[in-house]
Amino acid sequence: MAKQLQARRLEGTEHNPWVEYVKLANECKDAVNLGQGFPNFPPPDFAVEAFQRAVSGDYMLNQYTMAFGHPPLTKVLASFFGKLLGQELDPLTNVLVTVGAYGALFTAFQALVDEGDEVIIIEPFFDCYEPMTLMAGGRPVFVSLKQSPSQDQDQISSSSWQLDATELASKFTARTKVLVLNTPNNPLGKVFSKAELELVASLCQQHDVLCISDEVYQWLVYDGNQHISIASLPGMWERTLTIGSAGKTFSVTGWKVGWVLGPENIMKHLRTVHQNSIYHCPTQAQAAVAQCLEQEQLLFGQPSSYFVQLPQALQRRRDHMIRSLQSVGFKPVAPQGGYFLTVDISDFKSKMPDLPGAAHEPYDRRFAKWMIKNKGLVAIPVSIFYSRPHQKDFNHYIRFCFAKEEATLQAMDEKLQKWKAELKF
Repeated sequence: MAKQLQARRLEGTEHNPWVEYVKLANECKDAVNLGQGFPNFPPPDFAVEAFQRAVSGDYMLNQYTMAFGHPPLTKVLASFFGKLLGQELDPLTNVLVTVGAYGALFTAFQALVDEGDEVIIIEPFFDCYEPMTLMAGGRPVFVSLKQSPSQDQDQISSSSWQLDATELASKFTARTKVLVLNTPNNPLGKVFSKAELELVASLCQQHDVLCISDEVYQWLVYDGNQHISIASLPGMWERTLTIGSAGKTFSVTGWKVGWVLGPENIMKHLRTVHQNSIYHCPTQAQAAVAQCLEQEQLLFGQPSSYFVQLPQALQRRRDHMIRSLQSVGFKPVAPQGGYFLTVDISDFKSKMPDLPGAAHEPYDRRFAKWMIKNKGLVAIPVSIFYSRPHQKDFNHYIRFCFAKEEATLQAMDEKLQKWKAELKF
């Protein structure tokens, strides 16, 4: 009976679209993969050197460390983020190191969500939030960011996608346990403003709701925008779990080191889940991340800081991609942060509405497959970041990743120039 209940909960989430699009990309020999969200440029030298020292230095780093985090890492996380959040963090009770931010998310959902609890998820959302809610026995409740009219249709920003305060408030009920926040947002790249965060904070406090704040792209903000952690707002530390990622922070997604920060009365439940599932994360990767953060703490705010240099480099790549995609008729939504560029394909939808695919398949999915096969460019359909009832309303966007080396962007340019030439005939 329990297995049948679990199967019903996950119905509709078992299909992983990532597998499908990666397979298509691999089948197209010269495709330029701008779909998956990872850098294909080298990490900074100091990160590689830190990992090399961890592997070749102290032989005890080949063994277990503390189950809830390697002490040098939990210490620097507490020190560094304590200042940013305005809290005195205890490395032993306020910090948990996990197998990537993905592991932090799963641990948080398992620890906090019980059977029948409602979890508010802001759309578009990182696609694991829904199945993780269901696996814990919860019920996802969705509220969509809506695009407000822009005076300049050629320069649309992710900031124009906003929450409707009345609609958001209507989603809170006596069963609401958690609200999931993602800023900067994947896939939009929206950086939530202080006013927007204050709205969320006010409703969470009013209804005694916990907040899981996924902030893996916190250092990747552009155009002078500022990332604000909701846990730093008055009254929110006590009810917020803040999740971070070494992979996104230092361009080392394969190291799979993440963390979660929060108050002891909540963190103790995450430690119980962690202790009885993962138990322990690789020691050497944790040691390397600790050294990286120690260096960045010393350089914080200086021009030589990686936290300054990486967003500068990515903003240039973002702007390059925007210009190139506009040349063939895409309408980019310029992201304020993150790895990703969402583009509007409405014009293509009106010009070629009958692309191959199943009748029920959202247009953006058919377009993405057509583009891979016919243009050699890989992107991800944005409808997969929405709940089923809302996918039809957001089926005219696709997502590109611009965290790529210059050679990859040049290969993209060549594909787009060929496409542009074809449009003239």
